[in-house]
Amino acid sequence: MFFSDEVFVKIQGQRHYLWRAVDRDGEVVDVFLQKRRDGKAAKRLFKRLLRKHKGEPRKIVTDKLRSYGVAHRELIPETIHDTSQYANNRCELSQEPTRVRERGMSKFKSRHQAQRFLGAHAAVYNLFNLGRHLVSAENYRFSRQRAFVSWASAVAMKRGFDGNFREFRELTCQYLILVLAAVLTINRAIKDLPSEPK
Repeated sequence: MFFSDEVFVKIQGQRHYLWRAVDRDGEVVDVFLQKRRDGKAAKRLFKRLLRKHKGEPRKIVTDKLRSYGVAHRELIPETIHDTSQYANNRCELSQEPTRVRERGMSKFKSRHQAQRFLGAHAAVYNLFNLGRHLVSAENYRFSRQRAFVSWASAVAMKRGFDGNFREFRELTCQYLILVLAAVLTINRAIKDLPSEPK
């Protein structure tokens, strides 16, 4: 199940659209910046989602933008498409941290810079978004500590850079691999934890 939404972002005075897909746990699945908000753009987003996750989702929740209907009919007609009111709140709320970061950076400077930053920001957001309501306080603290340890080791590696571009590129790749590995480890650990009895 995916929740999808789009929000406009101004880059160098031009309006761009930030398309975001979130899963049912609130984790960012994909972030994609495009110039348009038409059917082609929605199809491009759906194709990215299908390629990344190798298979059709059971259900897609979006707002009432007609572009989603076009992409749904052409690419995944068997999937349930929900456009009911308030159903997409999960994705609407996931746009908030982006707005905060955008204000902190005094707007994005270019499309490429925005796409790079938002992709990395989504991975880091997923690392620290632990689903507090699903686990006990003890398990939550443990998972949080593991997230901070993973983050500290990734940041320590980044600090080892001495100015050589090739070394910087290698360190950046290793840094991203560490962050993604930490995200996957923490997500697995949280899903393996026993849920709280109700």
